[in-house]
Amino acid sequence: MYTLIDMVMIVLVLTNLILLGTSRLRTCIELIAIQGIALGVLPLLVHGESLGFEPIVFSAIIITLKGVVFPWVLVRALSQLNVRREVEPFVGYGVSLILGPLALASCLWIGSRLPLPGETVSTMSVPVGLFTMMAGLFLIVSRKKALTQVMGYLVLENGINAMGVAIAKEQPYLVELGILLDVFVAVFVMGIIIFHINREFDHIDTDQMSSLRS
Repeated sequence: MYTLIDMVMIVLVLTNLILLGTSRLRTCIELIAIQGIALGVLPLLVHGESLGFEPIVFSAIIITLKGVVFPWVLVRALSQLNVRREVEPFVGYGVSLILGPLALASCLWIGSRLPLPGETVSTMSVPVGLFTMMAGLFLIVSRKKALTQVMGYLVLENGINAMGVAIAKEQPYLVELGILLDVFVAVFVMGIIIFHINREFDHIDTDQMSSLRS
């Protein structure tokens, strides 16, 4: 029988697979918001009956940033762009949908064999964390739009966060908050960069930057 933590992991898997197969940028943003909310709930589920002040605050920060602020920044950036879909990615969506389950199967195999420092709260935590990181990296390298690559960066960080929360119940919250702050700054900086790219070049295809000459 699945636990609530397992259900969160299943949500991450499903959102990753849909992210790999959809071209609609607004849908991608909504899926990343769902991931952020799921990750925000995860610390509460991990601590369960021993829930204290720190996990609650940490959970609230994650939900606020990943579930509300980051998606809002991406939506604002999208509203400034003359694009609504990732039309011609480096890797097609059909191939992406084939590679997704293969990557998930590989992560399940790797996760079952990795030596871990302690007991995990779910047998799915390590494989799903690895798969989320791989999905984020794949979005970064296989998509042309700068906005989609920013989303890949967020998905990558979501995988790191999911694995860290699930493996270490007594995690160093100061370190986790430091990571969130870095991501927070990075998203805003990348949002500004995307806006200026679109204003100057009327597109946000990063592959066309190779045509620039000094």
